[in-house]
Amino acid sequence: MGLLAGWALACLPAFAQFQTAPAPQPLDDIASLSTGAARNASDYRIEGARHLYMRYWPHVFDGKLPPMLYAIAAFRTTIDSRGRVTDLRIMRYPAAAQEVVPWIQRMVYAAEPYPPPPRGMKSVVYPEVWLVTADGRFQLHTLSEGQANSDDPPQ
Repeated sequence: MGLLAGWALACLPAFAQFQTAPAPQPLDDIASLSTGAARNASDYRIEGARHLYMRYWPHVFDGKLPPMLYAIAAFRTTIDSRGRVTDLRIMRYPAAAQEVVPWIQRMVYAAEPYPPPPRGMKSVVYPEVWLVTADGRFQLHTLSEGQANSDDPPQ
């Protein structure tokens, strides 16, 4: 019983971390960096990831991710011609850290407006995998710097 209680207490700080999504950085500071130059949905995936990194740069994990991640979740996002999220589907739930899903959803919606879809497209649908640490930082698979091995020295 003591081991179980200790594990539950150890998880509380991480759980609390995801109760409130961070506020996105103001668009005034980053609007000029979103080009809207994607030619197709594959290009847009990179542009969408960059947009999220710019909006949440204080929460982006810098460098290689630790060997053990708190959560991995996959989403499929639909962006309309005005840069608004019209659909956000969860394609893969985290194995244990279910509290991360609404945290990610709030961040994705709060990051609107996104760059416009590629020319000639009324909307764009793209997948993204969120790699999340216990302290509330993340990388997106599209722009990930990789993951450290368990025997790598800490950064």
